Amino acid sequence: MPHADRMHRYDARMVDLVFDYMRERLQYDPVPLDHPGDGEKLGAALDGLLSDRGNDPADVLKLYDHELSRAVISADSPRYLSFIPCAPTKAALLFDMVVSCASLQGISWLEAAGAIAAENQVLRLIADRAGLPATAGGCFVSGGSAGNLSALVVARDVARQRLGVGIGARLRVAVSDQTHSSVTNTLNIIGVEKLVVPTVNHRLTGEALRAAIAADEDPGTIIAVVGTAGTTNAGIVDDLAGIAEVAREHGLWFHVDGAYGGAGLFAPSVREKYRGIEHADSFVVDPHKWLFAPFDCAALIYRDPRLAKAVHTQDASYLDVLHTADHDQEWNPTDYAYHLTRRARGLPLWFSLAVHGTDAYSEAIETGIALARDTAALIRAEYPDLEVVREPELSSVVYRRKGWTAKDYYAWSERLLADQTGFVTPTGWEGEVVARFAFLHPGTTMEMVREILDTMV
Repeated sequence: MPHADRMHRYDARMVDLVFDYMRERLQYDPVPLDHPGDGEKLGAALDGLLSDRGNDPADVLKLYDHELSRAVISADSPRYLSFIPCAPTKAALLFDMVVSCASLQGISWLEAAGAIAAENQVLRLIADRAGLPATAGGCFVSGGSAGNLSALVVARDVARQRLGVGIGARLRVAVSDQTHSSVTNTLNIIGVEKLVVPTVNHRLTGEALRAAIAADEDPGTIIAVVGTAGTTNAGIVDDLAGIAEVAREHGLWFHVDGAYGGAGLFAPSVREKYRGIEHADSFVVDPHKWLFAPFDCAALIYRDPRLAKAVHTQDASYLDVLHTADHDQEWNPTDYAYHLTRRARGLPLWFSLAVHGTDAYSEAIETGIALARDTAALIRAEYPDLEVVREPELSSVVYRRKGWTAKDYYAWSERLLADQTGFVTPTGWEGEVVARFAFLHPGTTMEMVREILDTMV
């Protein structure tokens, strides 16, 4: 089959085309925001592309560059201030290409010991920052949703074994009314109910959790509690120390969702906010958010990974060979989450950390925190029509324009993007539509912030 063989041969022209494009993309300074896509236009551009005979790679790359890539809002632009941005280092982006080029996967120690050893070095660094014991470990998964799902499956099955109950028994997990939607989705998937604990000023406290359990009519069915280390909307860190104390009192699995805010463990100015995280049974943080790794990369860490291995190890005859090693270094990432096949998604972060050092990461994270604080101060000092909704804790700022309706916010957001001034989408706060900045990119400047704020007066 000469045509099939040709697909796997080295093509110097195609390599040069792609590498030239990558070099150009890496040199963007700053990265442009670009625009939302038009479905009709994109459909016309793609029409007939996937054909029997294929196309010249130069034509396909030109189509991507001119039509597709410009219909993608760039999350790595310093003007992307919505949701949670992604600002990977150049070193991480380059090494992500190495991982892809080498067809690296990260299922097992047998197949990928070198890659897994490097990933585990990063997991150890994060676990140390959280104060977890030397025995802690885990793996990299695709994102916070995958991490929360994998961890809470372990919490459920450990509780079933402890309580001596089977499938169908009523089990519940305590969460706050601010818990991320992925946790609710996880509980729906795994057949576990939630006990919603009201927050105090949007923050789950140990006192509120203790009161909720004391008032509950069926406390024996509560098996775990989820604390948040940096809510997506406002960057609020729960009372982790207080929650941990209650979890110990009642024998609850303590999971910490730090998908966005967990990176603050690397920032000395806010480290005290995370006191208590060292007691977590499981913890997730997404390096593709605030640890400057490319999509998709989330670190999932267990206090006692043996419990996770007992739950997630898949039993199949063709997989038996992965579990026959007789040395302590064997570590199969597929044993610590619901996945089987996985790419070695932790390697780009490992490379960047090794190149730049942890001090650079701490400085970059502190930059986002300082931007949030300075923005709140600027609003109070110079913009009487604007109002800070809540003092920033990490790197997000929630604020309002006095007198505006939801329609005003959405129209303003669309104008900002159309003018390429910024990507700032409205959010909700206590039933009200407001504005929100999420600062992660260390290249975002106060001049950019002022330029955006000036459009609201």
